[in-house]
Amino acid sequence: MSDKTMRPGITTGTCAAAAAKAAVLAWQGRLDTHVEVKTPQEKLIRVAIEKSLAMPGGGLASVIKDAGDDPDITNGVRIDVQVRISDCPDIIIQAGEGVGVVTKPGLSVPVGLPAVNEGPKKMIITAIRDVLPRDKGAIVTISIPGGEELAKRTLNPVLGIAGGLSIIGTTGIVEPMSEEAFKNSLVPQISVVKALGYQDIVFVPGKIGQDIAVNQYGLPEEAIVQTSNFIGHMLENAAKLGVKRVLLFGHLGKIVKVSAGIFHTHNRMADARLETIAAYLAVEGAPQAVIKEIMECTTTEAAMPIIERYNFNAVYNLLATRASLRAERYVFSDLTVGTAVVTLKGKILGLDQAARDIGGTLGWNMTELTTG
Repeated sequence: MSDKTMRPGITTGTCAAAAAKAAVLAWQGRLDTHVEVKTPQEKLIRVAIEKSLAMPGGGLASVIKDAGDDPDITNGVRIDVQVRISDCPDIIIQAGEGVGVVTKPGLSVPVGLPAVNEGPKKMIITAIRDVLPRDKGAIVTISIPGGEELAKRTLNPVLGIAGGLSIIGTTGIVEPMSEEAFKNSLVPQISVVKALGYQDIVFVPGKIGQDIAVNQYGLPEEAIVQTSNFIGHMLENAAKLGVKRVLLFGHLGKIVKVSAGIFHTHNRMADARLETIAAYLAVEGAPQAVIKEIMECTTTEAAMPIIERYNFNAVYNLLATRASLRAERYVFSDLTVGTAVVTLKGKILGLDQAARDIGGTLGWNMTELTTG
């Protein structure tokens, strides 16, 4: 493994603040190639300005986002900020092309406003006030060319942020490969679901699970939260935010790990999928020959035909029941959990009674299992 130090980057909020400051300086006749902006923690960051120019009544400047060694989807995008100087002392921030607008309640930014979080907003205002005459204000329009397309590959559509990317960053600095930052970025989904009035929510590992839940079973898209590999982290936050019931809805390969008490489901953290299936098959009375065949598989999909052939499909209900039990133990029974196990094509293999109850409350289409 390389011991090379990972290079930090700057957030979209830092980029917008720097561009805003450079735009005001351009209005004043200064075309600076670098500016300094202050983070919410009072740290100064020096940012390169791609271009700046004066315009009638204001200025325009651009910054290229540098995410350092972090695999950030916004790395390399251009952030343009146009500042129109006003005699009104307020600083008003607007969303231009490629910057999203909040359309659902539950986020830190109210519905109808640009998706500019509090930290970046503070940075932008501070940067402008640093160079703007005291008797003046400004109308600040932030744009990200191509931002609307990029946003489709983020959680923004799930969170109800329409039309583009968010301007985010609590520290102004991107720490490379920050798992904690990614985990925390998932949590606002829960707040959005709660704000829409749902007490019961659906956890899916990712977009494939979400599409199956919505398109094949009619679960409300507004009640669905993507967990990625961080099921335990999301269960804890659901409990903290007062969620009453959670439906775990996912592929056998993920759910079987939860059945074994594994709540960070990345394969490099823990991978006992086949061992767990084999153990529960043994509980169901499967002979040694079946157990050996399962243990020779490389994926859970490969194990399914074996389970079918030997008529041990009841094991899926057992795995679902056990996943719910382990999940409830994980949060000390602060919420109720139900579990449904599905294939990659969306067929439900097994589920427990809590899953039936929660899914029924949410109005899912389960007619084929009503007699199961």
